[in-house]
Amino acid sequence: MKAEHINPFVSALVTTFRTMLSCEARRGSLAVKQDSRAAHEVSGVIGLSGNAVGTVVVSFSTEVAIKAASTMLMTEATRIDDDVLDAVGELTNMVAGAAKAQLEEFNMMVSLPSVITGSAHEVHFPSEVTPIGISFDTDWGPISLEVGLAPKREVAGV
Repeated sequence: MKAEHINPFVSALVTTFRTMLSCEARRGSLAVKQDSRAAHEVSGVIGLSGNAVGTVVVSFSTEVAIKAASTMLMTEATRIDDDVLDAVGELTNMVAGAAKAQLEEFNMMVSLPSVITGSAHEVHFPSEVTPIGISFDTDWGPISLEVGLAPKREVAGV
């Protein structure tokens, strides 16, 4: 993956947290993902298709997921419930949608978000994709962004 494919997702995550949650997301380390385990307990997952194929995962620690949902819904969430899962899905959708707008050359479509929970849950990327994981720190705790995106290869004679 090229930096110009990752940067729109990083920018979208930082902007989404700042504008929707009044929360600063500070970028940490970047690394090639070596396994399929998500970084945290609650992950929003969106598939990408078009002239590129891939997946975006925003993985939230339980504390960040609850605080983000509380902020979005303007009510106090105390545990992972349907409202928290919906908020995680919506935040992931906002990140993917904003990044998609910056990657117009791929003419991508984003799937509906799915949310996966549980300690050490796994998210599998398409086989032709090498995902990159980027850690972030917020005032509420850690999150991570995992992006795997590969331009589709042209098929000769088609």
